Amino acid sequence: MTPAFPFGRISRVVGAAACAILLSACATTKPEVAEKPPVPTMEELLAKAGEANTAGRKEDAVTLWKEAAAAYPTDKAPWSSIAQTRYDAGQYGDAIVNAQEVLVRDPNDRLANSIIAISGLRLSTRALADLSRQNNLSGSIRTESQDLAKLLRESLGEQVLVPPPVASPAPAKPVARGRARARAKQAVAGSSGADPFGALK
Repeated sequence: MTPAFPFGRISRVVGAAACAILLSACATTKPEVAEKPPVPTMEELLAKAGEANTAGRKEDAVTLWKEAAAAYPTDKAPWSSIAQTRYDAGQYGDAIVNAQEVLVRDPNDRLANSIIAISGLRLSTRALADLSRQNNLSGSIRTESQDLAKLLRESLGEQVLVPPPVASPAPAKPVARGRARARAKQAVAGSSGADPFGALK
């Protein structure tokens, strides 16, 4: 008895099918891999951020500086720009945080140290003014504040930490100069009560 499908015929069909599969696999083209665009240079990123900053788009500039900081983590320039922008906007806490990033990369950076010192003083001035207004500047807070104020005066070589704001008088007519000076003196004398460090002198 002979089999209905001879073994030789089955092996030829299987072999032909295998060849067809292999040839179809070879014939298919590989999908093209999208190439990543090159990372922009630090100069390009800083230039874009500078343009955004000049155009008044401060938050766009900060975003670009943060991208530059992520792409070039050892460079202090983006952090310095962010710290300066936050300081200029009166966001002293953020200015301090970003200036500290500069100091991680360059401990001797004068701008970062200045931003931290002045921002810290401005935040302290606000806090002391709030405490004075709430009548809570007493006890250990008052003692420690007095000690810090003394240290600051000695470090700066100044008798007064926060000088009273000088009113910029409007251009006066020659006859009214004497009255303008008297008004300016009164303004300076009247503003001395607003000094939050006044109680610490």
